[in-house]
Amino acid sequence: MTFLKSVMVSTLLAAAAFSSSLSAETINGAGASFPHPIYAKWAEEYNQETGNRINYQAIGSGGGIRQISAKTVDFGATDAPMEAEKLAEEGMIQFPMVMGAIVPVVNIPGIKPGDLKLTGALLADIYMGKIKKWNDPRIVAINPDLKIPDQAIYVVHRSDGSGTTYNFTDYLSRVSPEWQNNVGTNTDITWPRAATTIGANGNAGVANFVRRTRGAIGYVEFAFAKQNNLTHTQLASAEGKFLQPSMATFQAAAENADWKNAPGFRLLLNNQPGADSWPMTAATFILMHKEQADAEKARQIIEFFNWSYDNGAEMAQSLDFIPMPDSVVNLVEAVWEQQLTHNGAPVIK
Repeated sequence: MTFLKSVMVSTLLAAAAFSSSLSAETINGAGASFPHPIYAKWAEEYNQETGNRINYQAIGSGGGIRQISAKTVDFGATDAPMEAEKLAEEGMIQFPMVMGAIVPVVNIPGIKPGDLKLTGALLADIYMGKIKKWNDPRIVAINPDLKIPDQAIYVVHRSDGSGTTYNFTDYLSRVSPEWQNNVGTNTDITWPRAATTIGANGNAGVANFVRRTRGAIGYVEFAFAKQNNLTHTQLASAEGKFLQPSMATFQAAAENADWKNAPGFRLLLNNQPGADSWPMTAATFILMHKEQADAEKARQIIEFFNWSYDNGAEMAQSLDFIPMPDSVVNLVEAVWEQQLTHNGAPVIK
């Protein structure tokens, strides 16, 4: 245990003892749907262990940013990390909580999970409407052993402001100059009209539409794909190796992350080098105001996040999320200690 962690834990325990006679307050958060499976699991386990309640609403990253900016929640959550300048303007801190992966999912008759191979360039062309059928010669060429039907493609995308969309479109911008020049990267974009598109709310909405629509393709967090028994695809790494989504390929991508030199912890992990690096790997972030109106509640919020770092790694991996390395947790703890205040005084002493 680091000195900072020892001090912080002592402070949190003291705060807990001080407030033991008070009824536990519910801590409210809202934002990204990408991490919802693990946040829900952590909140459930934390409640059972401590009696403290964490209420998290998966409303999309855009909604999370709006709600924390308006101070209608205690913390916000986003998969699209804010720029350091914007954080300073809003008076907020941002820190990564866990890492995960985005996967393409399809509904193609006769195609099983992990069968179909795609490249980033093909994925971009599908979403631009340049490839309209699954048996397009470019898809067949890299899948010679599959019997791909003459099936129209229906593109499913997020209809809400979404960090998953931000990371997905950032990946497409990295692998397709045409996508970068004509569509770009954002949490909410104007989808190319050439494609036959379906908009859906949240990762769960995309998963449901793909599952119900023959010929559909969508992008979701890997845990949603597994939980909904969706057919994920293989995807080519930055070095051209076709990969299955797995903890090993996610961790290979995460190993290249340079958090120490990322202002405001703003770091995107798409298309990382390495033959075995899953190309759509992403962190998800928590947002809090630096100046906290209620010091005790702020300590309770940090106590939950600290508990999640310390006790949540195995739960995260069971849901195919990647825990943050200890070195990153130490950096986050330093931000908590140095930047969270109440009436100008540190919340964590």
